Amino acid sequence: MSAVLSKRKRNKRNARRRAFIIFILITLALILNADSLQRFYYPFPYQILIFKYAAVYEQDPNLLAAIIKAESNFDSRAVSAKGARGLMQIMPETGEWVAGQLGYASFKKDQLFEPETNIKFGAWYLADLDKEYDGSTILMLAAYNGGRGNVSDWIEGKDLSGSVNTIDQIPFPETRDYVKKVLSYHKKYIDLYGQKNR
Repeated sequence: MSAVLSKRKRNKRNARRRAFIIFILITLALILNADSLQRFYYPFPYQILIFKYAAVYEQDPNLLAAIIKAESNFDSRAVSAKGARGLMQIMPETGEWVAGQLGYASFKKDQLFEPETNIKFGAWYLADLDKEYDGSTILMLAAYNGGRGNVSDWIEGKDLSGSVNTIDQIPFPETRDYVKKVLSYHKKYIDLYGQKNR
């Protein structure tokens, strides 16, 4: 009887040791592959297009990637409940306006599903917002999500100055959360893919 109990105890001890060793090996594998795992959650497809139009319109490619991650999670066929389309979730009316600004003779709203058109239009639009808000990333992101008219009203009403401390003063909760999310993703993209200045 005691030999059977002793054997069971040994088996339990061995099972615990094996489980501990497996836990250590898995932990080491995760630590050694942390960047690979993070890159899985923060992918960077369309890099050639993102870098191309970031350079053309003097924008930070990591910020463009962060916006795309927040807007569509890199789904070029994404459509929002409000009708925004493609990677950077551009509204068809905004797409038509940008197309006019860029001299497109004929523009069809389905072109917003084309990654190159969507990224080009999104990068141009960000550059336009960047100019309007004197390089304030906070105001640019707030306008990209909440609309430039709203942001202009918030600035006039002294609700928003564009500094990091005023993010919590953004009146629209969705826009406030959006700005925080994009800034968080932006930091991740810089950490994972390197600092790329505009």
